[in-house]
Amino acid sequence: MIHEVEEGKDYALLLSTSAGAWRYLIGDTVRFVDKERCEIIITGRTKHYLSLVGEHLSVDNMNKAVQLASEEMNISIPEFTVTGIPHGLFFAHQWYVASDDHVDEEMLREKIDEKLKELNDDYAVERKSALKAVYLKVLPEEKFIEFMRLRGKVGGQHKFPRVLKGKMLKDWEQFLESAVAYRH
Repeated sequence: MIHEVEEGKDYALLLSTSAGAWRYLIGDTVRFVDKERCEIIITGRTKHYLSLVGEHLSVDNMNKAVQLASEEMNISIPEFTVTGIPHGLFFAHQWYVASDDHVDEEMLREKIDEKLKELNDDYAVERKSALKAVYLKVLPEEKFIEFMRLRGKVGGQHKFPRVLKGKMLKDWEQFLESAVAYRH
């Protein structure tokens, strides 16, 4: 019910109708910006969330953190993706960032991590708990483009996923391994 929602919190849309659609998850996420006026903004897609241990990272959080970090470092980051990985008995995030600029990976990793802590309270809590590490690898932008080209996904309608999971993650890892092997 509307009186139960909180402003500033992201929600997944679940559609039900008397015509037969019952609990249909449409895949969009929204945030109430004015509950009294029932005003919402679209914040992303449910498949673009990363929540291994309750960090509840939205694509909105990720985009903002990358934007702020890249502005501070005066670098261009046209693409990025992140995935969750095991880290001992806990978990970590693995970031892959596209940039053709000279980038200090460790500094960028720290800045993105700090920005996410500022933007997302759940992330900040989990970084002290079950989300033990953040790893980051900078790759040339061409690697992201080449991967999409090999999948037949070139053009404005095809965007590199912000969160990698399942088969797409396995394909990406194999692509990166073959690219490294091919170079040497």
